[in-house]
Amino acid sequence: MPVTLKSIKVGDELPRREHEASNVSLFLYNAAVWNPHRIHYDDVYAREQEGYSALVIDGPLQGDWLCQAVTNWLGGDGELLSFSYSNRLAAYLGETLTSGGRIAGVDPDSGRVELDLYIENETGEVTTPGRATVVLAP
Repeated sequence: MPVTLKSIKVGDELPRREHEASNVSLFLYNAAVWNPHRIHYDDVYAREQEGYSALVIDGPLQGDWLCQAVTNWLGGDGELLSFSYSNRLAAYLGETLTSGGRIAGVDPDSGRVELDLYIENETGEVTTPGRATVVLAP
């Protein structure tokens, strides 16, 4: 179903999506973004040298998942104007993280829609809050 200004209202939820990183996906992501920090792909180093309980899921990867939540919801029906996020809690390999969001504001005159976004861990704690502004055709 297309996303239009007439089909949405403040408080509507974006579809939720579960994310489960793997050793391979973390290694490949870090290789792709040229991130050499071993806490994301070297389990022994992450535990013994840095004191983490497991490999750390990248903050930028979580930001990518949030951005995907918006663009998947939009499909081809709108445009992403702005996007921001902040990593607040560490997330670790083995955790299932869930991305989602809700409509925080709608301006019918401009077509702008404000979104509150989140990634939460298995206990419901928000690890990564975010915001986005999109524009929809009238």
